Amino acid sequence: MPTSKLFLVDSDVFITAKNRYYAFDLCPGFWKSVIRRHADGGVGSIDRVRAELLAGRKTEDLVLWVKSEVPATFFFDADQDEVVEKFEEIMLWVQRSPQFTDGAKAKFATAADGWLVAYAATHAGAVVTNEQSAPNSRNNIKLPDVCDQFGVARADTFEMLRTLVVRFDWNEPQ
Repeated sequence: MPTSKLFLVDSDVFITAKNRYYAFDLCPGFWKSVIRRHADGGVGSIDRVRAELLAGRKTEDLVLWVKSEVPATFFFDADQDEVVEKFEEIMLWVQRSPQFTDGAKAKFATAADGWLVAYAATHAGAVVTNEQSAPNSRNNIKLPDVCDQFGVARADTFEMLRTLVVRFDWNEPQ
């Protein structure tokens, strides 16, 4: 089912799904649907999210899934001129903001979040994250707040699944 919106998934969505409600042994349909919806053009992420996911233990289910199940085309290259320019704009906003602590700014600069927003902004995508907005936060720069600042659409996991009309059908063996 093709969709006109590209959902760009943050690493926290995959990590939380693996650790909680869509664990590989409980809901393999989630993982299959992510790949299927990518083939339809509805879901992807960026290379920096891939790097964050692969930073886990080499034998961990999520790392193995990324290495063996996820097609190379799933993780888009963020090193594109227009994405780099937007990322620089985002980082300038972060660095100039007196609201955030130096530690929050440093952490944000090394994470994939700014790149994810920059990619979504330049490719009309929607960022998928489990993070909650916290516009008054000083110690953490929240992904939803960066999206809002730069006019980037955002969604949580369930909004993405509903928009993509994902169904986890299960037939119990007789």
